[in-house]
Amino acid sequence: MPTTSSDSLPIAVIGAGPVGLAAAAHLITRNLPARVYEAGSSIAWNMRDWGHVRVFTPWRYCVDAAAIGLLEPHGWRMPAADAFPTANEIVGEYLAPLARTPEFAGIVETGARVEAISRLGLDKVVSRSRDERPFVLSIRAAGGTRRERVRAVIDASGTWATPNPLGSSGIPADGEAEFADRIAYGIPDVLGRHRSDYAGRTTLVVGAGHSAANSLLDLSRLARVEPDTRFFWVTRSTNLIRIYGGGDADQLPARGELGDATRELVESGRVRLTTGFSILALREDNGRLVVEGDTAEGRRIIGPVDRIIAATGQRPDLSLTRELRLDLDPWLESARALGPLIDPNEHYCGSVPPHGFRELAHPEKGFFTAGIKSYGRAPTFLLLTGYEQVRSIAAALAGDTEAAENVQLVLPETAVCVTQFPDPENEKAGCCGGPATTRADACCAADETARNLGLDGCGCGEWPNMPAKVEASGCCGSGKNVAPAGEVA
Repeated sequence: MPTTSSDSLPIAVIGAGPVGLAAAAHLITRNLPARVYEAGSSIAWNMRDWGHVRVFTPWRYCVDAAAIGLLEPHGWRMPAADAFPTANEIVGEYLAPLARTPEFAGIVETGARVEAISRLGLDKVVSRSRDERPFVLSIRAAGGTRRERVRAVIDASGTWATPNPLGSSGIPADGEAEFADRIAYGIPDVLGRHRSDYAGRTTLVVGAGHSAANSLLDLSRLARVEPDTRFFWVTRSTNLIRIYGGGDADQLPARGELGDATRELVESGRVRLTTGFSILALREDNGRLVVEGDTAEGRRIIGPVDRIIAATGQRPDLSLTRELRLDLDPWLESARALGPLIDPNEHYCGSVPPHGFRELAHPEKGFFTAGIKSYGRAPTFLLLTGYEQVRSIAAALAGDTEAAENVQLVLPETAVCVTQFPDPENEKAGCCGGPATTRADACCAADETARNLGLDGCGCGEWPNMPAKVEASGCCGSGKNVAPAGEVA
């Protein structure tokens, strides 16, 4: 097949969410032809699924500069900069007007699912003349499946539609598929359209992130007016520093308040928490669900419950890029350059150093992953990060290398940023790492921080690979057990 020039072809953007539309706005601003493909029936389809949730970033952090530049000439004005919108408000008051601007006319196609991306006439194996060939998209829409050629691809399709399973091994737990009708993945609208599923029933919330926190707090509010409503919480992790956060020191106060409210829910006894619980199987018992899992003390049973909320995070859908040459972090499935910066095994930060087109590129020239999908399975992401990503990518595609390289991003810190776990072999570090503390029941700074965050048990023991001799040394004081493992209902 002869080489086909791609200079006159459009640049494809996959996903019409906030980052995808921002990518298109930057391409439009640079007079680059763009096409946006959205699998859902309307723009920001995935975002509408959790539209009832009020985000912890104010309006000024939810909008993109290039998008504002297209909106304002048509009379659009940003809502109060310090107000906290719901996801539905972001869609209705910002993204929908953006998609309706004359500049976007004919650019966005909804109900168009990109199922595969390849090079024209070449599979993944062939190297010769590869960079000279345009990309080919296989698109499934109402009229059937068709193929379109594009010059470059920005994959901003997100991860919301591919949640992690309940099974702790990364594969579905036994019985998970069988009882899928009683499992909600993500953040159901407990107080709104899904209320009847939870009112007067018993629910198990699984997960240790902000999605779990939102569901727990909504269930708590529902229980105040529906007294028979009960709920329990289990996490695979024993370290809840990411969900409890930095409290008043968080530069995003709403994020700190979310963590504080979740911790108070546990400490007040309104929710029973079991940490270190790895789900293995679900089974039915007299019409209700029983959850089996492993803990440090052995096999445990939780239940029976009526519903399960699986706030277990998401993973990228890699099936559509199977014929592309990608360079991914081997376990996070993020862009490889980002992996060491966002690895949850090493970091509890809510931010990542500025990065642009170079970190998001792959061996497949002209293909970029942006938005939360660029983070793979890592759990923390802010819209500001995605907006700066696509600004840099658009500049690179326009040939403006100077602007593409000039990546500037300042993210609000969580006030909880552990980037190196304490070394228990370092004698100067004491039992946990860090200077001694004046608090009577804490042995060192790390232990005091853990206790202040309400972590289960001794703060020293929360750090990975802590030797048993240290845990048994008695230096950690009385401690506090907020969630004994075992049956909770």
